Formats: sequence, C-alpha cells, structure tokens
Amino acid sequence: MTSPRVGIVLGSESDARIMEEAAQILQDFGVSFEMIIASAHRSPRRAAQYAVEAEKRGIEVIISGAGMAAHLPGVLASYTCLPVIGVPLQGGALQGVDALYSIVQMPPGVPVAAVAINGARNAALLAVQILGIKDPELREKFRLYKEKLAEGAAAKSEQLQET
Repeated sequence: MTSPRVGIVLGSESDARIMEEAAQILQDFGVSFEMIIASAHRSPRRAAQYAVEAEKRGIEVIISGAGMAAHLPGVLASYTCLPVIGVPLQGGALQGVDALYSIVQMPPGVPVAAVAINGARNAALLAVQILGIKDPELREKFRLYKEKLAEGAAAKSEQLQET
C-alpha cells in the first residue's frame, strides 16, 4: 500500500459529507490520502500530534475542513511546515462566513490557504497542483483536467447558440 500524500483532517464526523468531495477528487487523480477526525477543541492533542507526525509519514499537503470558529486548519499549520489548505464549512448562525474569516485571518508567520465555503473540491485540486510541482505525471493529469473543463464550457456555449 502506498503511503498517503495528502491528509484530510475533519473537526467532526458531521464534516464528512462535504470533505468526501476532496477525497473523491484525490481518488480521481490517483493521489493517495487518508482522512481522520481530530478536533482543535475536543481532541487538541490528537490534532497537534497528527500535524507533528504528518511529514515523517510521507504526507505532503494537509486539507482541513472546519466550521464556525474554524481553528483546526490554523492549529495544524502551527505544528507543521507542510502546506495546509483550509475549507470553511457552512453552518452555524453565520453560514460559514465566520469559518472563512477564521481561516483567512491567520497571523503573520502561520499561513493557511483558503478556498470557498464548502470548497472541498477546490482544496483537493489545489493539493493536486501543489503535488504536481515535483510530479510531472500528476501535473499532466491536471493539465488534461483543465482541458476537459474548457471543452465542457465550449460545448455548453454551443448548446446555447443552438437554442
């Protein structure tokens, strides 16, 4: 079995429905990954330990989904030098805006990349791009993916012209 290259860290089981979209993208690109639950508030030692040990285990990028206060991506980033991509999850009184602000407003020295609210798919695509920097085969897969996106948009445009 190939060791995982991407770690997907969820704050709770309720985050799985959205974060599984990231897992699907990684599967589609043939990128090995693991998915765990480690809350910044309910299991902070587990979250810290995961971040500290991730690089030694072969993880190259961490994707972390979190809602409301959304501390998990920042906590993970504080314990590792690996790139961390935060996915703000919709929910709570502010419907994910609070999570988005928490992720993008990290203090200097502790960067966390952020995608749109519930943007797990884009988080995985960004992880693929990061891994593609040193993996030409993966970079080519991404290039083909973008070509298919462009072809799909062109086909939809043609359909509009026909109506």
